[in-house]
Amino acid sequence: MSDKDLRKFSKIVVDGYEQAPSRSMLRAVGFGDEDFKKPQIGIASTWSMVTPCNMHINKLAEEVNKGTDAVGGKGVIYNCITISDGISMGTEGMKYSLVSREVIADSVETVSGCMGHDGIITIGGCDKNMPGLLMGMARLNRPSIFIYGGTIQPGPDHTNVVSVFEAVGGYAAGKVSDIELKNIEETAIPGPGSCGGMYTANTMASAIEAMGMSLPNSSAQDAISSDKIDDCLNAGAAIMNLLENDIKPSDIMTRAAFENSIKVVIALGGSTNAVLHLLAMAHTIGVELELDDFTKIGKKTPMLADLKPSGKYLMSELIKIGGIQPLMKTMLEAGMLDGSCITVTGKTLAENLINVEAYPAGQDIIRPLDNPIKKDSHLVILKGNLAPGGAVAKITGKEGLSFTGNARVFESEEDCLKSVLDGTVVKGDILIIRYEGPKGGPGMREMLSPTSAIMGKGMGEDIALITDGRFSGGSHGFVVGHVTPEASEGGPIAIIETGDRISIDAENNTINLDLSDAQIAERLSKWKKPAARYTRGVLAKFAASAASASEGAVTDKYL
Repeated sequence: MSDKDLRKFSKIVVDGYEQAPSRSMLRAVGFGDEDFKKPQIGIASTWSMVTPCNMHINKLAEEVNKGTDAVGGKGVIYNCITISDGISMGTEGMKYSLVSREVIADSVETVSGCMGHDGIITIGGCDKNMPGLLMGMARLNRPSIFIYGGTIQPGPDHTNVVSVFEAVGGYAAGKVSDIELKNIEETAIPGPGSCGGMYTANTMASAIEAMGMSLPNSSAQDAISSDKIDDCLNAGAAIMNLLENDIKPSDIMTRAAFENSIKVVIALGGSTNAVLHLLAMAHTIGVELELDDFTKIGKKTPMLADLKPSGKYLMSELIKIGGIQPLMKTMLEAGMLDGSCITVTGKTLAENLINVEAYPAGQDIIRPLDNPIKKDSHLVILKGNLAPGGAVAKITGKEGLSFTGNARVFESEEDCLKSVLDGTVVKGDILIIRYEGPKGGPGMREMLSPTSAIMGKGMGEDIALITDGRFSGGSHGFVVGHVTPEASEGGPIAIIETGDRISIDAENNTINLDLSDAQIAERLSKWKKPAARYTRGVLAKFAASAASASEGAVTDKYL
């Protein structure tokens, strides 16, 4: 490390006689004379006891602080909010989930921008706080690193949070007893860490690592492990190196890096939420990325990972065979990734992967390139007269590649779930859940409760679900979300009637309502925009400012 002054921003806050009041306040929180000469590193912790995903992150933040202070920086820990999708799922509270992404981005920008932090290290452990943290760092564009809080251990018999949701459907169908439901409720989530499958948390952690914004292997470490402690300690030296070389998020989060990220998400069979969040992150850093790019990239990228929810294995098992680094090396050697992209190590992606060993022989978690689970992407972008602005489907091929049926329309997630559980929903139905989009919900709730109930009742291959809301990374089956325009904006999904015929074709990427243009126009002419569900507070602000799902549902798109 050189002797040059690495304080681009903090010196404005602490240097000179006129900043004596600032120094005086900082002395009260532990600064000494020498600390004012060090670059200040904001350490944004999403610690909270509202969810097991984040309950351990305060300890990780302390390790980051130790690692930063040990190499000549001055760590300053602060907190960001987080919420729990899993706990709020299926309730009105879930409307705050996507909103929290924007609140977290605002928080990182606000705190580190206000306090003059020279670098930023953020620690996230649940799906919305991760893109939120990245967006906050991207807005400030100061040397930055993301650390993943790590994955949870499985419960007995390979169980996890989605097992509990699906047990609810099994209970309603009479397949799961009172005792069995209580047992799985008590044991499926044994401690700290993010949900154990390739759900949205592990998807986004992998996407961020593939993008180069976290240290190698950060996405593939158990929440409670010595590897995760090392990841935190090593971030200190890494952030100082980024400061020394003035490497910022805009240098790392390039178009090529986003393409790498998308390809790795596809190979892993990741969550549909990755589409929404990567679009939002690209907007924030100023990279051109559109919904159609996922189609173009997806045509050339196979799905290789046999991971839950549609597959067999959990993230903890992928960790044991090496995480995503061997997968990335395989993809790099096949010419699928751009190895020239710079990363938070200060090295290129290719340099980071030089000494990575292949997966052990005999493992079947990650398939070879010549024997994929699906030859192209499971993230299918559909368009047609039902979704002129696009929709996102999660089609692994296991649920089939097309579905035609009659619509059964619901105006909310709760109404749909009730009808699934009480037996009103039958095989062959295409369930429509509308007025759940970014503006209409507001907040674009995830539909894990109804999709899990469908799977738990054994109807996963016999029912499709379409919504202008979105899906949890734990959802699987024939599901289509992010329908744009959404119902509250007068999209065609608003005028579907129960009994209408709908066709979904994941091979030709189409989703169509069996009505003529004239019939659709006639129905839309009679449609009336509903009154806003919220007129005060954060949900009202989000509804007023959110862009469409096809634009990442960001809140600063049209400022």
